[in-house]
Amino acid sequence: MDAARSVLRRLRTAGFEAYFAGGYVRDRLLGVTTHEIDIATSAPPDRIEALFPKTVAVGRAFGVILVLEGDHKFEVATFRSDGRYEDGRHPESVVFSSPEEDAKRRDFTINGMFFDPDTDKVIDFVGGKADLERKVIRAIGDPRRRFTEDRLRLLRAVRLAARLNFALDPATDQAVREMASAIVQVSGERIRDELAKMLVDPSRSTALEKLRETGLLRHILPEAAAMEGVPQPPEYHPEGDVWTHTKLALDTLKAPTFELALSVLLHDIGKPPTYVVADRIRFNNHDRVGAEMSARIADRLKLSNDQKDRVVWLVQKHLAFLQWELMRPSTLKRLLAHEHIGDLLKLVRADTLGSKADDAYVDKLESIKASMKVEELKPPPLVTGKDLIDLGYTPGPKFKQALTELMDAQLEGTVTDRTTALELARKILGPPAG
Repeated sequence: MDAARSVLRRLRTAGFEAYFAGGYVRDRLLGVTTHEIDIATSAPPDRIEALFPKTVAVGRAFGVILVLEGDHKFEVATFRSDGRYEDGRHPESVVFSSPEEDAKRRDFTINGMFFDPDTDKVIDFVGGKADLERKVIRAIGDPRRRFTEDRLRLLRAVRLAARLNFALDPATDQAVREMASAIVQVSGERIRDELAKMLVDPSRSTALEKLRETGLLRHILPEAAAMEGVPQPPEYHPEGDVWTHTKLALDTLKAPTFELALSVLLHDIGKPPTYVVADRIRFNNHDRVGAEMSARIADRLKLSNDQKDRVVWLVQKHLAFLQWELMRPSTLKRLLAHEHIGDLLKLVRADTLGSKADDAYVDKLESIKASMKVEELKPPPLVTGKDLIDLGYTPGPKFKQALTELMDAQLEGTVTDRTTALELARKILGPPAG
């Protein structure tokens, strides 16, 4: 706060108007602590850059300069009015203007207020304070125009309503529903980032339900929307359909990463396309199908390769521990040694609790993992590929299979020394060719 006041003071000393703006003002009025403070000012970009020794022109054409003050960063934006939005994201032109005009071009009333820390006064041209008291998310001016300017605001309206436990103003809600299909014009990266904010927040299942109700979900994640109404065997899922189960599972998460929360959301997306009724309702291979679907979703949302690999592996393995007590020790150890085992156990627990089932077995698995040393779970191999080459074997499919079998034997404890391991290698591969 002191650093932000310092930036404000320097702008005012130079003769410019300056206020704290946007989300900070909203959160302050709600009694929520926030460390991100944006500043709006009458100073044009060149004067902002001249007043502060360390700046970054993150959006100079739109009047936005990042000011670095000590260890803090502040987005300082010149009061402006926006021209036409041809690309659904950026105005074609901007005109530097007044605080009132600047407030009117913002997204929602609760984000359109300014605050003067010197007088402790809120400057509200758009009725934001009243909407905070009414617990309403209302677009400033014509909601269709606000959403046409930046279609990502369709998702942002839902996220804010869920996070704050507010209702959408009727006109705003109607515009979201009528324009829901326009969200596909937003880039995968921006949709991903907004979805990530929803999924890591405790209100995640509420946000997803609002996405479904407004029609946005079927456009950004049609695979998830398809889970609604898909029945499950009541003896295993007394909670209801796949959609209900997924929301309950998400609600059990505590401070998840985006990748974990996304994996929980997607863990059963393979159920709708694999639904069959035989002796009972079944979803054969839904884990494999769901992993394939998750890979396509990851590409659509522009996840990094590491994020994609993580989510796909978690979805693919979410049933891996169903009969863990019958597993070979080597299979169990390989799973417990995986780099994402922590997330997998959290996903398994969420899946279990989302089915109203007992998660004590997850505690047991965590206890087993904690009791094992790294060298027990992932020991150095007694025999390497180089050793096999030295014995006269040529690399190939059988070569790799032999190394896997050798490690399995080592993990099982049936092979404990190099001599025995080499003997087993010869037995598996037979005499070297030539």
